[in-house]
Amino acid sequence: MNDISQNIKKVLVVFLICFMGVMSYIAYFQVLKADKIVESPYNKRLQAKRNAILRGTIYDRNMKALTKSKKISTLNQERSYVAGEVFAHALGYINPKYGMTGIEKQYDSILIGSDTMDIGKFLNSITEKEEKVGYNLRTSLDYNIQMKAFEILGNNKGSVVVLNPQSGEILAMVSKPSFDPNNLEKNWKNINNDKDIPLYNRAILGLYPPGSTFKIVTAVSALENIKGVTTRIFDDEGVLVFNQKEALKNFNGTVYGNIDLKKAFYKSSNVVFGTLGMELGNEALKGTAEKFYFNKELESTDFTSKVSRFPTLNKNEKGNMAQCGIGQGEVLASPLEMAMVAAAIANDGHMMKPYLVKDVLNEKGDSIKKIKTQELSQVTSSENAKLIKEYMALTVSEGTGGNAALDSVSVCGKTGTADTGRASEAPHSWFVGFAPKENPQIAIAVIVENGGVGGGTAAEISREVIREALKK
Repeated sequence: MNDISQNIKKVLVVFLICFMGVMSYIAYFQVLKADKIVESPYNKRLQAKRNAILRGTIYDRNMKALTKSKKISTLNQERSYVAGEVFAHALGYINPKYGMTGIEKQYDSILIGSDTMDIGKFLNSITEKEEKVGYNLRTSLDYNIQMKAFEILGNNKGSVVVLNPQSGEILAMVSKPSFDPNNLEKNWKNINNDKDIPLYNRAILGLYPPGSTFKIVTAVSALENIKGVTTRIFDDEGVLVFNQKEALKNFNGTVYGNIDLKKAFYKSSNVVFGTLGMELGNEALKGTAEKFYFNKELESTDFTSKVSRFPTLNKNEKGNMAQCGIGQGEVLASPLEMAMVAAAIANDGHMMKPYLVKDVLNEKGDSIKKIKTQELSQVTSSENAKLIKEYMALTVSEGTGGNAALDSVSVCGKTGTADTGRASEAPHSWFVGFAPKENPQIAIAVIVENGGVGGGTAAEISREVIREALKK
């Protein structure tokens, strides 16, 4: 009898263990995995629901349609992209086989009408009279600026980002090479085998040495941390020697002689800014960089971007600090980050949070949710920003950024020539800036991979994009 009781107990223990295992398995999926499974683009039920509802349209800021959806059958529809590869990285794509990216992914539940944000839509849904149409999105993108930026970047690899410095609205986000989201299944193999990675959004994911465009940050840090720096005279002999063996040279070895901070900025003296980097030290320059959102995650409902980087160095790394002062070494930045740097100076030292979606609209075109502008930080005082603005205006009128100049408006900017670390490759070409000087309406960052000196290709591209953006 005892044996039978013992056996029953053993069987019950086994059943209890199995029961606990099943419950734990269910709880694991309910708590940790359920949302991801439900939201997965590969979820067949969600795909059926998504196709039963005509997907909402994504518009540019002026209500020009950038996407179209057409019903093919009750449970099937076709999504097309009006400008193909031009807006591919900003909008992303939705594909039953390859999933979702970009705005299509970030706002999927809204585009299929899952979020009941409109009382009329809610009342229709509970009386089963709801029209099977999702909500629409109005973006901050400007069709004409985006098209011009894409066109003028040509066959170069690189990126163009254009912002409204006063609001943070992204007016253009271009990355090249690009891809056509209308023909993904046909071209997927070629796209994925392309060594230039066309699916990669360089505007927010590409990290590059910012080169001399980073001198904006170094100049701000010097104004805040080095007393009397604006009246100080620097001796620039064309080369800065440190640690008795390492040296930092000006472009082409140019000797500027006795110059002040203003001239060092618009002539882009590596000697002066390398010196400032060493004098400031890691703590001060890193602190200023982090005010500009280096080493910080940019939380956005519209996209996920890579964090721009400024290193932590010890006091003995003089050479590395000199390199950091001119935007080389371990300093890395995305085109979006450098556009934000320029925008913050344009906006009197206030950095605004960048965003892509302005409004959620119902099927009648009425706005049911407006996205509010948000200030991220005050990166410096308005007085310092005003001084840097003057330096940036001189960069275009008298310095290295002459190719960005326009007859009709005062353009402020900073060029950058970023070494790739590979002797066989041409450096990356950078330009960041804003216009008009008084009451700036746009800020811009352009990088051309292996494009040569920043005062060349990147500045020329910026000029034409600025011209288009300021058309009345």
